[in-house]
Amino acid sequence: MNGQQAIDVRGLTKSFGDKLVVDHFDISVPRGAIYGFLGPNGSGKTTTIRMLCGLLLPDAGEGTCLGFDVRRQAQSIKTQVGYMTQKFSLYEDLSIRENLDFVARMYGVRDRKTRVSSALADLGLADRAGQLAGTLSGGWKQRLALAACLIHDPQLLLLDEPTAGVDPKARRDFWDEIRRLSKAGVTVLVSTHYMDEAVQCDFITYIAYGKKLIDGPSADIPGMVGLTTWRAEGPELATLEAEIAGQPGVAQIARFGSTLHVSGVDAAALEATVRRFEARGIHRWSLQPAGLEEAFIYLMTGARDNFSRDAA
Repeated sequence: MNGQQAIDVRGLTKSFGDKLVVDHFDISVPRGAIYGFLGPNGSGKTTTIRMLCGLLLPDAGEGTCLGFDVRRQAQSIKTQVGYMTQKFSLYEDLSIRENLDFVARMYGVRDRKTRVSSALADLGLADRAGQLAGTLSGGWKQRLALAACLIHDPQLLLLDEPTAGVDPKARRDFWDEIRRLSKAGVTVLVSTHYMDEAVQCDFITYIAYGKKLIDGPSADIPGMVGLTTWRAEGPELATLEAEIAGQPGVAQIARFGSTLHVSGVDAAALEATVRRFEARGIHRWSLQPAGLEEAFIYLMTGARDNFSRDAA
């Protein structure tokens, strides 16, 4: 493996019964990067993450994670990875300190008491150290889960929908910590549904129904898709949406608050359509760079559900 790559895998494949959940997945993740996994529920994100960190054996494929073979050295990978699951998985009838002490013991952390105290301080948990985990709010449970992931100083963090169900401030605080860890050299893979979080990732891969649709630097994704987007403002946007749908160059239409975003991959045809509607003088039109959300919607439009009857 290239020493600069934390993860380098090719062709990862996994089926459950007759359903192909992950279909020949490739990924290469630079060390210290924040890498975002985007995709709908059931797209294979969690299964992929579990294969990468040694918790699930691939049916096919090969590669390395932190220099270890994902098929033959799963146990070695686990010791170097912090994995934060979607659902809070620590003991609710233990205190914050007791949970961290238990996890530290499981990993054989040296000077355990000092390391636990340090983890409490680093994540702002010291004042609540004696509080039972089950009584914590979503944001504090998230901090505790992250502290547990970090207790053994992993080289790689795998975070599966880590901010689901927490308030906006807790999300911001969480991402401040993720950026700090990345600067310290920790590689982070994070799956998310939030576009404002996706833009904070260095790289993004879109996964839909078991297949990788596209990946690359987050800022480059819309350009790689090739979308052009026009924004319409004004009255009766629902009427405009109905009228412009299916017109030349219009590949998708998305409502964003009080504006309508009209996108397509044929820039000339789309502009011609927009100019016709602009000439009516009802709506204000402006060209704007396509964003990650427009790119995501466009990619999903052509994706095929591997759990649908047609795909069975």
